[in-house]
Order: sequence, then C-alpha cells, then structure tokens
Amino acid sequence: MKTGLAHQHLLGIRGLSAKEITHILDTAESFREISEREIKKVPALRGRTIINLFFEPSTRTRTSFEIAGKRLSADVINVSSSSSSVSKGETLLDTARNLEAMAPDLIVIRHPSAGTPHQLARICRASIVNAGDGAHEHPTQALLDALTIRQHKSRIEGLRVAILGDILHSRVARSNAHLLTTLGANVAVAGPGTLAPPEFAALVQRGGGELRVEQRIEDALTGADVVMVLRIQRERQDAAFFPSLREYAVHYGLNLKRLSLAAPDAIVMHPGPMNRGIEIASDVADGARSLILDQVSNGIAVRMAVLYLLAGGTGTAATPPSSSSTAQSVPEDDTLKNARGYERVHGS
Repeated sequence: MKTGLAHQHLLGIRGLSAKEITHILDTAESFREISEREIKKVPALRGRTIINLFFEPSTRTRTSFEIAGKRLSADVINVSSSSSSVSKGETLLDTARNLEAMAPDLIVIRHPSAGTPHQLARICRASIVNAGDGAHEHPTQALLDALTIRQHKSRIEGLRVAILGDILHSRVARSNAHLLTTLGANVAVAGPGTLAPPEFAALVQRGGGELRVEQRIEDALTGADVVMVLRIQRERQDAAFFPSLREYAVHYGLNLKRLSLAAPDAIVMHPGPMNRGIEIASDVADGARSLILDQVSNGIAVRMAVLYLLAGGTGTAATPPSSSSTAQSVPEDDTLKNARGYERVHGS
C-alpha cells in the first residue's frame, strides 16, 4: 500500500523520526479548518473502509476516530468486544483474519493487552492504527497533545514539560515521553514512588530533549511551561500503590497552589477522563490555563491526518523519505520489569 508515511502502520511513537512527527502535525494543522466549516466533510478517503475495533471502553478516542473517518468520507464500521465473536470464544487473531477477508483499508484497534496492534500488523494487509494497547503506547494521544502545545506555545523544542501522576501504567506518558523528547522538549515526570519508578527514564530513546524522574511533583512543576496531568488508572492496578485516593489528592493532586510553581503562562493538559478532586482540582481543570477541551478538538484533526497519510495521502509537509512499509517493532521496556507492579500489569 502506498503511504504518506515511512511506515504502513502507526503502532507507536517510538521509532518515528522528528521529521515524521512534524509531518503528521503539519498535516493535522491543515485539517483543523475542516471542523470549522458549515459542511464538515472532504472526499479524501471516499471509497476507503475503516474498521474501529475497540476492546476497552472509550469515549473520546473512539468517537474522534469515527468522526475523523466520516469527515474524510470513508466508510466507517465500529466493532466492540461485546458485539464481536470474541465474546463467543473466537480468538482475536481469528477475528482479525475474518475482518481482513472483507478487505478494509485501515483497522483502528484499542486493546487491554500490550502488543496487540503489532500482532495484527504481522497478519493484516490493512494499515493498523494503535488506539491504545495496555500500558504500552497511545500514539495519537501524544500527537494531539503535541499539536495543542505547538498551537499555544508556537514550538516544542526547549519547552519544560511536567507529566504528573500514574506514570507506571500510563500509555499516554510513554508516547508523550518519546514524542516530546524527540522534538527537543525537556520532560520531568513525577508521582508516588510506586507509580513513577526511576527506571522510567531509561525507557525513552531520546532525541534532542531530556527526560528525568523527580521524586517530588513540586520539583517537576517548578518553571514548567506545560503541565500534563494523568488519570489514576485504577482498572490496571491490582495492588495498593498509594494509601488512599484522599491521600493521593493531598500529596500529588494538581491544585492552584501547586500550579503557581509553574511558569506564569504555563498551560494545563489532561488526556481524560478526569478524576476531579483526585489528580486535578476542578478550579484548575476549568481554569483559564486549561486546554483540555482543545485537546479533544485537536484529536479529530490528528486522527484525520493519521488516517489520510496511512491511506496514501502526502499531506502539506515535504514528502517523507521512502522506505519499506514494515511494522514498527514492539519496545521491550526491559528496564521497567523490575519496577514494582510491572509484572502484575504486563504478565511474565
């Protein structure tokens, strides 16, 4: 399949070059205008078929992928775990092979097990888009976050970004760490010691930026240009990583007092869904610095760009270098295997 990217699939941010990331962001920027039109549709993917295959609950990601496909005039089919034959005992790979026999052009998949999109990429001719796999990666979330930062800060290189909360279980943290450091940002992550292991710093294959793990969220916040708050991922935790939600809110939640440590023009982001009053206070989430709803809007433009480029579009930036369209490999994340709780999340 001819693609507007150097890869046939989008399986993660790790492995993408700064040029490729910028190409996607530039293309997304050109698609933002479509959402502001009276008729929000272009014929770019007319005649193409997209299957959204979601095995985890999702509001923002699934809806924005569906809207993105429809605004590009593609035929979009949504399949959930409860409506698929997996609920009858069929394996995921057999489900994928049956869907592949129907000749879709793109399959968007979200799954609780890390590496699932990579498995599909090995057996499917269709382009695979990772919409979140376990605690591994969520590439389009990182891309929409980067687009939002770039719009409000005009750049990413050299910015100080604080990522706060449940780092261990967060695919958003991993994808953002890869992307932001590749584009030259300096990233500090922080949270409870059980949820922000020092080994996380060794995970990122750095570009021009740096990544460090802070023991106190105040140290990560000091002077930050961007503050990204993560949700407590209780559905992925099978152990007590902190005493109680109340104590988490007291010691690690982002409130106005802690936000005052950041730069005066710092922006606040959250991938959603939010646990108000736990990881983020309502007056911060709804405050003038919050760009949470901007992130949601930009999610449509980014996903339009990804679908368009994987279907063969060249976008608005310079044509990326040609290469074989092989699937990106799964990072082993070996450095995190000794972190507390890692084996319980990922299995042996």
